[in-house]
Amino acid sequence: MSIYKKIAIGVISVFFFVILVNIGLNYWIKKQLPIIINEKNKTEYNIQYEKIEVSLLSRNINATTLLVSPKNQPKDSKNGLFSKIESITIKHFNIWDLAFNDVIQAESIIINKPRVILYKKGEKLINDSKSIKKEIVEPFRKIVSVSNIYLNDGTVDVVSLDTEKPILSVKKIILKLEGILITDATLDQKIPIQYKSYALVIDSIFYRESAFYHMNIGKISTEKNFLKINNFSYIPQLSRKEFVKYLAKEKDINTLKFDSAHVEKMDWGFKNDRFYFKANSLIVNHFDANIYRGKMPKDDLSKKYLYNHLLRNIKFPLQIDTIQILKSKLVYEEEKEFEKGPGILNFDRFNMQVTNLKSGFGLKKMKDVKIKVNCIFMKNSPLDVIWSFNVLDKKDSFHIQGTISNFDVAAMGRFSKPYMNASFTGVFNKYRFNFYGNDNIAKGNASLDYDDLKVKLYKKKNPEKEAKLKSAIVNLLIKDDSKDKPKTADVELERIQEKSFYNFLWRSIAESLKKILI
Repeated sequence: MSIYKKIAIGVISVFFFVILVNIGLNYWIKKQLPIIINEKNKTEYNIQYEKIEVSLLSRNINATTLLVSPKNQPKDSKNGLFSKIESITIKHFNIWDLAFNDVIQAESIIINKPRVILYKKGEKLINDSKSIKKEIVEPFRKIVSVSNIYLNDGTVDVVSLDTEKPILSVKKIILKLEGILITDATLDQKIPIQYKSYALVIDSIFYRESAFYHMNIGKISTEKNFLKINNFSYIPQLSRKEFVKYLAKEKDINTLKFDSAHVEKMDWGFKNDRFYFKANSLIVNHFDANIYRGKMPKDDLSKKYLYNHLLRNIKFPLQIDTIQILKSKLVYEEEKEFEKGPGILNFDRFNMQVTNLKSGFGLKKMKDVKIKVNCIFMKNSPLDVIWSFNVLDKKDSFHIQGTISNFDVAAMGRFSKPYMNASFTGVFNKYRFNFYGNDNIAKGNASLDYDDLKVKLYKKKNPEKEAKLKSAIVNLLIKDDSKDKPKTADVELERIQEKSFYNFLWRSIAESLKKILI
């Protein structure tokens, strides 16, 4: 027999041997997989599937129509996690681990159209963060160990068994998670897995944060160093009257919306078990904020800290180099009685830039936080503000200065009456203020250039009635116009500790106007 025939016979024999081995192993693995998935499944979930295919040549496993349900599901009720998955493809699995270690070790897993619903007790999204490790990450690791996860067109719903209302609904999830490492060490960390890179796109999110608010997001897209959010809203679930009934103490009711927010050069995670977040910039477009305070409940007499203190006491490293709020709108409403309606402050075409924003965690020295605002106040008055403070200053010192131009003061009646017991008509051509303050006191000065000013004073014991004699005397004493020389006043004012920074600022402004005009 020639050498060529021997080679040919050898090659053919090897070929047929490989085919026989492949058929045998395919048959054996198909028999082994159900045992791994069901009999040797030590997780809390049953896994069923319609069809499973194994290819030893490509080392791929493909399963279709998978159903996941709790093993200890109560009869005639739903409690726990349920899932239906259109298909799963496991690529480049390790035959040895599958055959002898009862684990599907592979390069990647592709999950198509998973529909996940979790029925849970209570109203919280997560009762215990450790349950994610115990009930999701660890069970997954016991069955499949992969380096990459690709999830296509997924949905997740979390429903409260108590109210039968959705707590969370996430639609059209696309996830790429590469370079995954899950070990006993990572499972003890805050984030129970390590990874080299990720990309996530979500088409929409609904989240019922509490009985009072729900949040909607139109779209999220993020990778390791950027985040973009579109069509965000944070909306009260109750009417103002209903909301106020539930409040034991005064509290703002916030309605927040924006078209888009974009975080650039983002870095976040855990270091030495401590969360950190850093970003080069945050840009928010068309932010629409309505802040409403009903004065019907009791005053909240707890101390209100200034922003220095609040940032200084954040318990993790936070840094955003530049924040920009562009083409936005801010409305503040304050109401003593529903029948009379709220006093309203409008800030339109609102633009704000914040630089050097940091928490004080672990820092001994830092630059001042600087804030610049320009907007249209009360529909027709340009307002410019420059504000700065240092987070590490334990006196909580600040400096704020600004200018309001062409302001029709009649629009301020609802707010000037409570603070000054007065209302005005006329025009402030230009009002300037320059205040330095801290947690205890504010000092500074203000100037006012005005025209056609008339003052109306009210009785202290009956603020609804005009003190006509006092009004007449004041209008005789003050000049209708400031002429070419603005009138000035120095201000010194103690801070009310249970009131906010903005209350402190407004009282300082009101005090300066009182000194200038009355």
